[in-house]
Amino acid sequence: MTQFKRIFLIVVDSFGIGAMPNAKEYGDEGADTFGHIDLIMNPFHIDTMMKLGLGQLHPTIHAKIDSEPAGYYGRMFEASVGKDTITGHWEMMGIYVDKPFITFTETGFPVELIQELEKQTGHEIIGNKAASGTEILKELAPQETMSHSKKMIVYTSADSVLQICGNEEIMGLDELYRCCQIARELTMRPEWKVGRVIARPYIIQNGQYIRTSNRKDYALRPPHKTCLDVLKENKLDVIGIGKISDIFNGQGISESLHSDSSIHGMQQTIELTKKDFTGLCFCNLVDFDAKWGHRRNPIGYGKELEAFDKNLKTLINQLTQNDLLIVTADHGNDPTHKGSDHTKEIVPLMIYSKRFKESKQLEDQNNFATIGATILDNFGFSMPNNSIGTSILSQFL
Repeated sequence: MTQFKRIFLIVVDSFGIGAMPNAKEYGDEGADTFGHIDLIMNPFHIDTMMKLGLGQLHPTIHAKIDSEPAGYYGRMFEASVGKDTITGHWEMMGIYVDKPFITFTETGFPVELIQELEKQTGHEIIGNKAASGTEILKELAPQETMSHSKKMIVYTSADSVLQICGNEEIMGLDELYRCCQIARELTMRPEWKVGRVIARPYIIQNGQYIRTSNRKDYALRPPHKTCLDVLKENKLDVIGIGKISDIFNGQGISESLHSDSSIHGMQQTIELTKKDFTGLCFCNLVDFDAKWGHRRNPIGYGKELEAFDKNLKTLINQLTQNDLLIVTADHGNDPTHKGSDHTKEIVPLMIYSKRFKESKQLEDQNNFATIGATILDNFGFSMPNNSIGTSILSQFL
C-alpha cells in the first residue's frame, strides 16, 4: 500500500554537518561545512531548514534555531569508502562502495592514457594536471582556440574525474562529446578508472572565458540494481533533476531535466508539484559543491544556502498531504578547509510532510541507504539483492 503518492528528494550537494569519525583517514579532521559557514555568515537567514530541524542536528552561532521544528530529522553516516558525489548518491539508493575511485590529483594522468587518448581523438592534449575549471581556461584556452581545436585541454581535480574543455564555437559540442565518450571507454580500465568523465564546454564573451550550461557527465554504470530500478520497473515515475541521470548513467531514470543552476533546479522541482505523477522526484543541487565548496568560498556558499532556503519554503507551501519531502547531502565540502577536495562528513536527514502530527529527532543512521529503503517501503517494495539500507518509514507513520 502506497503511503505517499509523491516523494521529493533534494540533495544539497556537499552540505556536510561535521566530520565523520574516520575523517582523519581522509585528511579531513575538523571539517564542518555547515558549522564553518555559520561562523562566517552574520546574519544567516536559513529559517526553513532550521524549521526542518537542522538546528537540532548542529549547534549554530548565527542561524537562529527553531525551538519547535517540524517533521523528523537526524544524521547519516556514510558506510562506503570515499567521499565523492557518485559514492554518496549510489549509497543513498542502496549501493555499498568498498573501493574508492582513483584520483590523479598529484600526478596528472599516466602518459600511456594521454597517448592513447590523443591517438583515438586526433587532438594534442595540453594541461594534464589538477586545476580549477576557471584557472585552467585562463591558462590554456588561448592555446586551444589559436590551434583551432587541434589542441584539447584535459585536466582533473581533487575528485575522481577526467575533464575535457572545448570551445563551443570552435571545437563544437558534438566533437567535445565524442572525445569524452572515448575518454570514458578508456578510463574503464581498472588502472585508470575514474568516477566521471566531464565535458566542460565554454565560450568567449567580452574577452572572458565563460563555461556554459552544456556540461555533460559520463559516469560509471551502477554495479547492480538500485532503488531507482525497482521504482521504474514497477511503472512508477523516477524524475531526475540536475545531474542525477548522469550520476546513475541513466539507469532507473524515467525522465531527466537538465538544470542551469541550483536555483533553476529548485524552480524545476517547485514546478513539478503541479504535475500529477506517482513516484520519485530526485534533485541534485550542484552549485554548492562546484561553485562554492571547491573554490573555498564560504560567503558564496552561505548566500546560496539562503537563496535555496527561500525556494525550499516555496516548495513546502506547494506540497500536498500526499507528498513527502526529504532533504539531505551526499558528502561535505568545507569551504574553509585546506586544499579544494571534498570533506568526509556526516550529512543531515530532514523529512517533512504536511500530514505529520509531531516532530522528532531520529536515531543516527549508519548508512545513506536509509533513504532508498524508506522510499521503496513507501511504495510497497523491498531493496534489490546486494543492497544495503533499512527503512525508517514506520517511525513517522
